[in-house]
Amino acid sequence: MILDRDETKTGPKAFRRLLISAEFIVSPGVYDGYSARLVEAAGFKTAATSGAAIANAMLGMEDVGIMGLAENVSHCRNIARAIEIPLTADADDGYGNPVNVFHTVREFEAAGVAAVNIEDQVSPKRCGHMPGKEVIPLHEMVKKIEAACQARKDDAFGIVARTDALAIEGLEATVKRVRAYVAAGADMIFPDAVHSEDEVARIVEAAGVPVSLNMGFGIRSRPTTPLIPINRLKEIGVRRISLPRMLPAAAIHGMKNALSVMRSVIETGQMVDRPDLLVGIEEIWSLMGFPEIQELERRLLSVAALSSKYGDGGTLSA
Repeated sequence: MILDRDETKTGPKAFRRLLISAEFIVSPGVYDGYSARLVEAAGFKTAATSGAAIANAMLGMEDVGIMGLAENVSHCRNIARAIEIPLTADADDGYGNPVNVFHTVREFEAAGVAAVNIEDQVSPKRCGHMPGKEVIPLHEMVKKIEAACQARKDDAFGIVARTDALAIEGLEATVKRVRAYVAAGADMIFPDAVHSEDEVARIVEAAGVPVSLNMGFGIRSRPTTPLIPINRLKEIGVRRISLPRMLPAAAIHGMKNALSVMRSVIETGQMVDRPDLLVGIEEIWSLMGFPEIQELERRLLSVAALSSKYGDGGTLSA
């Protein structure tokens, strides 16, 4: 948790300022405290939760609509508290009908995030890059967007309308949905699983509001996400990309390597020192804000308590 979190840097107004600026927004997908703090430390100005990554990491299950509202909001609240950049949240399909969406938005806004994605999938939803997904009727999603806009207490809180219609209904139907969602009050359009620059350009033209794209891994291609250069996306008119799978994929790769080395250690009995695979404990402490905790303890704990905790002089003992 950030001890002195500045809401002017983290809240809806901060995200809104980025949207209206000329800056192209890149939001890496985060799913826990480690990933969120690393994104901030790397200099990114926003982060975005990935519902799929949270479901994978928290439940050990695939993203097929099992994770509930309370689990998602609670997890996002903790992530938002850990960083001082705006966090947008994946609210899946809003967890029900327009009335449910109203309460969903209230919960996420109270959790300290700056915007939410609401998608037009049939419940139970599934990861947008999986086969077998379906979309609800256009008029039902319009009501969900209207409900989301009515629910927010701060008009700056972002309502991102995600559509999965491309894979099911095609481009023309998607364009029709985009126009209807914007008319209903959506602040940003998020077309999932786009296949080409032409599709992106048509959607940007139809939207008239900022468009965000899911670029998946960002630095590795996958069948449902083209790797379009950022400069080209800017030319087309895209305002933001999210990278929901990049950090989970990198973490899995790193953990597999470390575990493989550890298995070798067990089998050979020979210890190894591999700083190329692992950061040191000092880096973990720094990333998690331990120096700030130490400073708070120095200010608030008695001299006797400090001596017992850190040794003479109140410094960390080995």
